[in-house]
Amino acid sequence: MSWEAEIAELRRREEMARRMGGPDKIRRQHDGGKLTVRERIDQLLDAGSFHEIGAIAGRAVYDDNGDLADFSPTNFVFGRGRVDGRPVVVGGDDFTVRGGAADAAIWQKQVMAEQMALELRIPMIRLVDGTGGGGSVKSLEMEGRTYVPLLPGWEHAVANLSTVPVVALALGSVAGLGAARAVSSHFSVMVEGISQMFIAGPPVVARTGVEMTKEELGGTDIHTRAGAVDLAVASEAEAFAAARRFLSYLPQSVHELPPRLPSQDDVNRREERLLSVIPRDRRRVYKVRDILDATLDEGSFFEMGRMYGRSVVTGLARLDGWPVAVLASDPYHYGGGWTADAAHKITRFVDLAETFHLPVVHFVDIPGFLIGPEAEQAGTIRHGARALAAVYQASVPWCSILLRKAFGVAGAGHSNHTRLRFRYAWPSGDWGSLPLEGGIEAAYRADLEKAEDPAALLQQIETRLNRVRSPFRTAEAFLVEEIIDPRDTRPLLCEFANLAAPLRRAGPTATFGYRP
Repeated sequence: MSWEAEIAELRRREEMARRMGGPDKIRRQHDGGKLTVRERIDQLLDAGSFHEIGAIAGRAVYDDNGDLADFSPTNFVFGRGRVDGRPVVVGGDDFTVRGGAADAAIWQKQVMAEQMALELRIPMIRLVDGTGGGGSVKSLEMEGRTYVPLLPGWEHAVANLSTVPVVALALGSVAGLGAARAVSSHFSVMVEGISQMFIAGPPVVARTGVEMTKEELGGTDIHTRAGAVDLAVASEAEAFAAARRFLSYLPQSVHELPPRLPSQDDVNRREERLLSVIPRDRRRVYKVRDILDATLDEGSFFEMGRMYGRSVVTGLARLDGWPVAVLASDPYHYGGGWTADAAHKITRFVDLAETFHLPVVHFVDIPGFLIGPEAEQAGTIRHGARALAAVYQASVPWCSILLRKAFGVAGAGHSNHTRLRFRYAWPSGDWGSLPLEGGIEAAYRADLEKAEDPAALLQQIETRLNRVRSPFRTAEAFLVEEIIDPRDTRPLLCEFANLAAPLRRAGPTATFGYRP
């Protein structure tokens, strides 16, 4: 008595499933510069670690004797695997079978992938390459009916955002539900030249009278600048590397703490260039990423969302091996002022830090909210107030480095003032309710209008006020706690990271879950 025949049949079906859409469709995938879903999983995961689930699910054709004559696998491949030795769930669309559309899938597989990540408390990685929705209109004839739209398993996808790290790689033309799956993540990536993303593709959009190519409608340049995705890379290999690196800073779930890695970078490293990196002329800009390189663990800064909300820099990094979330002002864009887009970016990033217990380091040079008609039309103050709410709701340890400006309501949002103010100011600090530039004209308008020489009076007032804007006068009143030598920034930040480490607490956030 043996079950060898059934095992042989199992292996035959598994082999048929691995053929995916067949040689012609695989060749077409490769000719388009894309890997197949199975090649992607092999490159993403640790070698030999993938355990597939539902491999032989699909559509079978049987002959008159009841024997399997043909088999087409579902176009969603998923299972468990490992990234740098840590378990993950990975699920990917197979574009070689009906273009990744759901009418060639068994939707329960996607639902189980999301549920598995949620209940096992391990990261979810989505390899999105297709629509993933209801399929084409051909399904109307195939099924003989239509349906009211629903989103099976979406409750798990939403819950995952507040429970486990979610990474989405858009690796082809992604539309509809596929696009929603891509952006409903903590970190999303597109590949230049092969990835496009849209609510509806060019043929559908053409019915509105707008003719566009896939790249014009939803290429990487569109979505990185709109903030729909976090990163665009040159190849699929770079996308997989970015996913692995992102996950390296985060815990497996909110029920754990982010892992510390060994660091070879001296915690007492003092960079001489920091002493002169901020120009004395307040109108001149500087490269804030140079400051990050000089203070964070060498090579550890991983920037996210560089092309969106560009007056604010966001990314993950390490200090003495401890993972931290980094916010920084970029004076090259609106002088570091908070735009509506920057406020969106801040809210999402602070929520990421709060969700996964990452201490925040904020390098501050904020002249305030962006002003003017465009800022008002964008609803900047509403979006800015939401960012302030995220800052004030955050409970993770927080340290601010006041590089230069901190003005107005946005400047006050450099940290939550009701908590222990763990912050350091550089001698270049410049703060208040309004910058002198523009503020003088508003405050002394009546005097300037009466003056015989308004320009001379303006200069006198500015000279007089400049005497009291010194950061040392603020420190005299203990309205800023410490002014430091910029070269001491790294040692002090490493001390902060080590002091903050035992304060972190695993578990769901008590204040506010991740805002999708």
